[in-house]
Parts: sequence; structure tokens; C-alpha cells
Amino acid sequence: MLFNSYEFLLVFLPLTFIIYFYLNSKKLITLSKIFLVIASLTFYSWWNVIYLPLILGSMIFNFYVGQFLGKKRTKQMLTFGIIGNVALLGYFKYTDFFIENFNWALNKDVELLHLALPLAISYFTFQQIAFLVDSYRGETKEYNFLNYALFITFFPQLLMGPIMHHKEIIPQFQTKWKSFIKWENVALGLFIFAIGLSKKTLIGDPLTDYAQYAFDNAQKLSMVEAWYASVSYVLSYYFDLSGYADMAIGIGKMFNIDIPKNFNSPYKARNFADYWKRWHITLSRFLSDYIYKSLGGNKSLVWVMYLNIMITFFVSGFWHGAGWNFVVWGLLNGIFVVMAHMMKKANLEMNFYVAWFLMFFGLILTRILFVSNDFADAWYVTTTLFDISNLRFENLFYIDPYLQSFYIVLALYLALACKNSMEISENFKPNFKYIFYTVILLTASLFTFSSAKEFLYFQF
Repeated sequence: MLFNSYEFLLVFLPLTFIIYFYLNSKKLITLSKIFLVIASLTFYSWWNVIYLPLILGSMIFNFYVGQFLGKKRTKQMLTFGIIGNVALLGYFKYTDFFIENFNWALNKDVELLHLALPLAISYFTFQQIAFLVDSYRGETKEYNFLNYALFITFFPQLLMGPIMHHKEIIPQFQTKWKSFIKWENVALGLFIFAIGLSKKTLIGDPLTDYAQYAFDNAQKLSMVEAWYASVSYVLSYYFDLSGYADMAIGIGKMFNIDIPKNFNSPYKARNFADYWKRWHITLSRFLSDYIYKSLGGNKSLVWVMYLNIMITFFVSGFWHGAGWNFVVWGLLNGIFVVMAHMMKKANLEMNFYVAWFLMFFGLILTRILFVSNDFADAWYVTTTLFDISNLRFENLFYIDPYLQSFYIVLALYLALACKNSMEISENFKPNFKYIFYTVILLTASLFTFSSAKEFLYFQF
């Protein structure tokens, strides 16, 4: 079920909201939590009910391993729990990748399994690994299974994050006043949701339409088309993913639950180290807390710190997708982050605009790797960006330059010159002006639902 669908916005969300708070108003707190878990699992199963036992089995496994670690912290049990999670993720996400490489390396012909990737498996796996590590560190409490299930399945963040810590959400569901409707939070939540929905449907989707079509025909692009496609994809990815995060935060706020922000104007950064502090913040936090710091972080020699950064970004790249292009994408990001740290250590500082341009151009290069079907397409698009012999302004097959220019300029203006959604919401007041903005954004977005598109990160 998509956030940008009639069944979600007009049926699922209002019904879930009404029944949940009705049960709470009758002081049926446990029943209201059970209902919310069932509603969330229904939301998840809407895609394919066959994967419902998978997420249930994963939750039961991690809950009891976490309970054991809370009582008796042993590295053996922690290792067992992490291996169990990685094995589940690896089977569905990477089996065909390893078979393909095995066949290539040894000239074999082992048949691929063609496994469908269960929705959200990358997210709920990381979230539960974090829970196990925190349990081993003695940072969790004695939570019952219902509270744990609510932490994992709470539907706004289930499919694409933000990746949350147990301590960020479970205590909130145990706070008495959060069990009752607060209309100020409902109004604020709807406003944030409307911003996120409009980012996705009114800006992200049109940019994605062109960019994806262009990259599917990458070998036919001219220089102009390559630039339009590459810039469009960089912008579409931000508006698509941050739009989802805004919607998740907004829905959480309606239920009196504060979900951590996931984006902080990442395209305003001037280097990749700053960019990764602003982009997909909860994923960066997970990688920092459970990969980078576990390797020693910056407590060792400088070259060891740089190696730790590269290993962390290798994991990030491999998490994003089962393909060598994702691995190279991760390593390239790691190199850019290391370069930023080197410059800071050497007290080198660029002109603001030069630094921003280099950062944004780096994003273009890395996103080309991210979206391309293979290295051949990525190399063609990258070289075509500078291929003057392929420069033409007529007979452009893949774009309406005027319409695409409008979306690119609008997206750049919103991403670079305006406050982000979290900054805008800080000044929110439940008055006519903000209600008007909410209604306009929701209404405009509703007209796009007939051609609703999945979120780009669903593939992970």
C-alpha cells in the first residue's frame, strides 16, 4: 500500500487513526497496541501476504535473542543473532548476485533462484541488529513482545525508515498522554505529511519519469540529454526519499509519536562528509554507531580512520544493492568523504561556491553509478557529459527541454534556497494559513494518484 494512494489516504489511515484512539479513550491500551500492530502488518502484507511469516519470524527470533542478551550478555549469542539477521537478508538479497559471480569466475552455469526481495527487509533487519547490539551493551530494558512488535512494525516507518532505536519509540507508546488525541499534533502531522506527499508526487515523480526513461536508454543519450537525465535523477532521489521521510514523520506526529528526522537539506552541504551528516541521517547513524565505531572509529591512527571510513561505505554500498555498481558507488562516496577529512586536517578551505559545485558534481557522478543498469551504461553517460562531439540542441528524443528545465530549476530552488520541511514545521500554527497550505498540497497531490509510482527506495 502506497502512501500516495487513495486506499491509504482515504481509508486505511483514517480508519486506523479512529479505531486506535477510540480504544485508547476506553482505556483499552493493550488492545489498542494489538490493533496497531495488526493494522501495521496488514499495511505490510498489502504488497504480498506471502512475506508476512518472514517478518513475524524475524521479530520473534530477534526478540528472544535480545531478551537473552539483556540477561546474559555473551558475544556468542550476539554473533548468533547478527549472523541470523545477515543470513536472512543475504539469502533474499544477494544469493543471485553470488551465483552470478560464481558462474563468471569458474565458468559454471548454476541456475539463478530469481528470488523476489521482500519489502522493507533491509530496514527491519538493520533496526533489529541495532536492537541486539544495544541489548548486548545493556542499553535496553525488559520490553514485552507487544511493545517490541510495535517498535518494528509501526507502519509509518516500516517500509523505508527512518531506522529507529528502540529507546526512541517504545517509551513513547508507554507514555500515558500520548494515548489520547492531541489535535495540535494532528494538524501539524497533516501539514508535514502534505509537504512530503507533494515533494514525492508533484516534483519527485516527474523528475523520475524522465530520468529513469533516459537511463533505460542510456546508450542513445546526447550530451544535453545526459546532463538533463543525471541532474534530474539526483534531484528526484532527494524529493522521493525525503518526501517519504516527511510523510512518515507526519503520520507519526498524528499518533503523538516523534519519529527522528532523516534529512537536513543535504544538497546545501559543501563536501561529502557534511553531505552524509545531512542525507538519510538515521542510516548514517546506524553505519557510524555499529560499523565505523565498532572498527575503532577515529581513535586510531589517521590512516586507520580512513580505512574504517572506506569499510563503512563499502558496507553501505553493498546494503543498497546486490551489484558491483553499488559497491563502487559506496567506495567512491568513501573516497570523497576521506578527501573532505584530509582537507579539514590540512586546514584547506575552498571558496563556498566552488566547494558546493564540486560536491554537487560528485553527487552526479555517484548517482550515475547508482541508477545505471551496468558499468557500460554508467561509463557512457559519464563520458557523454563531456562529449562535445555529441552536443546538439535539436532532435532530442527523450526530453521536453522546457518542461524538464522547469522541474529542475524548481527542484534546485526548493532544495538550495528554501527551508526544509522540518524547519518550516517549527513555525507551524494551527491557523487558517497553514490549514490552507495543507489543503492545497493534499488536493494537488490527489490528482496524481491515478498514476502513482512506488518510492525509489522500495528496491532496497
